[in-house]
Amino acid sequence: MSFISTGVEYGLHCLLYLTESPAGVKEASVRDLAELQGVPQDYLAKLFTKLAKAGLVVATEGVRGGFALARPAEDITVAQVVEAIDGEKPLFDCREIRTRCAVFNDQAPEWATRGVCSIHGVMRTAENALREELQRHTLADLAHRTTAKAPASYGRNVVKWFAERSIGRRGEDR
Repeated sequence: MSFISTGVEYGLHCLLYLTESPAGVKEASVRDLAELQGVPQDYLAKLFTKLAKAGLVVATEGVRGGFALARPAEDITVAQVVEAIDGEKPLFDCREIRTRCAVFNDQAPEWATRGVCSIHGVMRTAENALREELQRHTLADLAHRTTAKAPASYGRNVVKWFAERSIGRRGEDR
């Protein structure tokens, strides 16, 4: 089982299209984001509900309604997205197995249980390092990394794709 869910991956990829980057738009519908990314629309809608509840995105109204970032991309960290979608779950859940060693005859000595379990200590250090690293990176950082390796035409094509979808919806509403 992954520590960070597939939902976080889907959410981050979709949020990148809402950044003010060459491949970004100000707002987009969940339907369009799901289609663009090839992810299930119903699942993505649930993710965006969580992101909205966490104050990372806001719902927009009108023909082009959907979602927009609630604040600038440089103010939204990867850690915030992970927490919004997955919650605050620990990397490791220590079961205190050290107290159940058969040679202790159901009575673990004090030396065996003193302090934090050494395995739990290592896992807690790893979790803290992971959380610190996720906190260091923002949506703006990710958007920059993504667009830096793509040809300029990619951003133009994405923006055009969203615009065509929007025009198509306006025609459907008449």
